[in-house]
Amino acid sequence: MILAAALACASTAAWTQTSQLEARMGEARFNAAGLHKLDAAELHSLEQWIASQTVAARDPVDDRMPGRHDGAGARLQQEAVAEPVNSTLVGRFDGFARGREFTLANGQVWKQVGDTPLQGVRSEAPAVEISPARLGGWWLRVMGYNTRVRVERIR
Repeated sequence: MILAAALACASTAAWTQTSQLEARMGEARFNAAGLHKLDAAELHSLEQWIASQTVAARDPVDDRMPGRHDGAGARLQQEAVAEPVNSTLVGRFDGFARGREFTLANGQVWKQVGDTPLQGVRSEAPAVEISPARLGGWWLRVMGYNTRVRVERIR
């Protein structure tokens, strides 16, 4: 009986240490994601992985080409300092389509990697903002449109 109580206390202590994810997500979202099914060790491992990804995004290895991947989708180098980029597009903006490249006035070239479409729009040299995503990657938003797409820098 004493051993069972001790194990229950140890399990509760481990759960308390690893429930940060539930606190951040909220109970409903945590349960909807199925994370309530994880035991304390699995949940702790997930928390450690999320923390390592956050640290990796803040501690770049090379700041020349953020978000670059090889053909198989593996990251070639870490994200650059996660600072938003504000510039304008060179030329005409014709909307979003996967694979489309966007050249900025500051010389950077970004490629759309997300599937979000935006058709039937045209704008000459619009202002853009490229901002870091929470768990890595980048979002591109063209001012005047309420749609953003996932992008990666290619130059």
